[in-house]
Amino acid sequence: MPTTPDATDATDTADAADTADAAEHRAGPAGRSAVRTLLRLWPYVRPVRARMLVAALVAIVASCVGLAIPLVLKWMVDGPVAGHDPSGVWLGALYLLLLGLAEAVLFGLRRWLVARPLSHVEAEMRADLYRHLQRLPVAFHDRWASGQLLSRGTTDLMLLRMFLAFPLTFLLVNGVTILVGVGVMLLQDFTLGLVILGPAVPVVVMCAYFEKRYAEVARLAQDQVGDLTTVVEEGVLGIRVIKGFGRHRSQARAFRELSGTLRGTELRKARLLASIWAVIMTLPEVAIGAALVVGVVQVADGSLSAGTLVAFLSTALALRWPVESIGFLLAMSQEAATATERYFEVMDAEPESGAGTERAEVRTAGSADARTAGTGPADARIAGSAEVRTAAAGAARSAAALAPRPDGGLRFEGVRFRYPDAPPGTPPVLDGVDLHIRPGESMALVGATGSGKTTLTALVPRLHEVTSGRITLDGRDITALAREELRALVAVAFEEPTLFSASVGDNVLMGAGEGAGAKELERALSVAQAQFAHTLPQGTATQVGEQGLSLSGGQRQRLALARAVVGRPRFLVLDDPLSALDVHTEAAVEAALRQVLAGTTALIVAHRPSTVLLADRVALLSRGRIAAVGTHHELLRANAEYAHLMSGEQEDDDR
Repeated sequence: MPTTPDATDATDTADAADTADAAEHRAGPAGRSAVRTLLRLWPYVRPVRARMLVAALVAIVASCVGLAIPLVLKWMVDGPVAGHDPSGVWLGALYLLLLGLAEAVLFGLRRWLVARPLSHVEAEMRADLYRHLQRLPVAFHDRWASGQLLSRGTTDLMLLRMFLAFPLTFLLVNGVTILVGVGVMLLQDFTLGLVILGPAVPVVVMCAYFEKRYAEVARLAQDQVGDLTTVVEEGVLGIRVIKGFGRHRSQARAFRELSGTLRGTELRKARLLASIWAVIMTLPEVAIGAALVVGVVQVADGSLSAGTLVAFLSTALALRWPVESIGFLLAMSQEAATATERYFEVMDAEPESGAGTERAEVRTAGSADARTAGTGPADARIAGSAEVRTAAAGAARSAAALAPRPDGGLRFEGVRFRYPDAPPGTPPVLDGVDLHIRPGESMALVGATGSGKTTLTALVPRLHEVTSGRITLDGRDITALAREELRALVAVAFEEPTLFSASVGDNVLMGAGEGAGAKELERALSVAQAQFAHTLPQGTATQVGEQGLSLSGGQRQRLALARAVVGRPRFLVLDDPLSALDVHTEAAVEAALRQVLAGTTALIVAHRPSTVLLADRVALLSRGRIAAVGTHHELLRANAEYAHLMSGEQEDDDR
């Protein structure tokens, strides 16, 4: 994820935070209980618990039906076969056929019972994760690589669905099957039963050792999948840069190295799984061979019937699958525990204060989100923008009570800001900012690169929280306003515009209230000089593509500006909104913006004199403080630093 653009002085801080986060996220599962971790899935599983319990009972019955087959074989060998009764043999064959069919039908029924509810659980978890990501602060997204978040929402949730569908049930089913089967064998012949139970202790010890080792490697592999996803995503989104600088070979090399590292980790998993399988398969086979020898001797002595030996060995062979499956069931359980751990690492992150709903409420709406997730990306984004417009409209109604006051406007009072992960002792980005933008006034914010301009503008819509001091809108502290209400009052246009894979119209109308339509869209496009939208293949219904990369930088910036002004906001925050425009388009946009700014309280980050002249007054931000405030001409005459910035000369910035 990109770091805050204006935080160049905090680059080392961000790198240190990334390193610390990587170490924290990739910490091994020392002291982790897989069972305790998996129990965190219970709130999601609880609504479908009845169906899953029925599926487990059906599977147990199916396994027990399978264990009845050796008893039929015993009857056939000691009865019809020994008595040379062909009709009895055919009857026994019919019993075996019916038992086999019953077992197959029951296992099929189990699969049918769990398929639909578990797909619903996966959809709910994915919707919950996405909603939570929207409520997490910008600082969280600055620290986390997007590939790590994507892998948690895709690969990890797929692993959890597979675990709930198969290993969870069969750990129970196979455990019950083994207990019932061992009981049947002990009843048939106690001595042979003890022979079969001989390998139990070494198998249990080996499984405990395997579980610990495999958990560590499984976590490492899933983290490496996240890293690989990040590289792929960055390679796709940055393809123009890669091609432009001819860096495709170095990117491919970086991908191969990460892919090779992941391959090595997967091979370690395979070696561990092979070792546990070798033990689990070899020891029972040796026990069955020993039981066969002992049983044959007993049959020869006349102390055991041939039918009992056949039934005993058939039961032992029927238990091979439940015993041999322990290895990969434990492996899948450890991978599921790791996936659960990674999922809740994100879900446990604190959302923006006052911004979220309770998780239970989120899950109540999960089915609707699942339906949205089933639509195409553009449809989902359109639905999202409609939701935003609805929320904005509700907030605007409550914001109507915020009538402008003579002493109101936008005010910064002793604002101090330090990034949450900044090392102790580092200076704050902003230190005691005092600034008052009067109602209806536009203020240009000027400063050297890294002075904190973008950071200051991000504090107004509470993308970051002030460390100390306060910011007020018309006399009300922004922390006392609900975020929806605050963001209905304040519109923002960033220097680096972000567009979604939706139509031009939907991208622009994301900044409007409920009921906004063609009239508002046309006005916003006119203000931003974005009438080029009408010349696109489908006009304003044209899909702009991922990140809006099908448009030029200036076109994207104009659409972002149109999105900021379409809702006629009371407060407008513009972060160098005209940087990508040519001089002629810039002049036309400035002329239209003057009409918008006439009735709006605006804070405009500016680097060029032409943008500064849009504002009524100018504030100079230097070393985290407001160094001077005045008109453009006043500051040119009275402030050497401001004159130097406006001169266009290169500045040696130690920050």
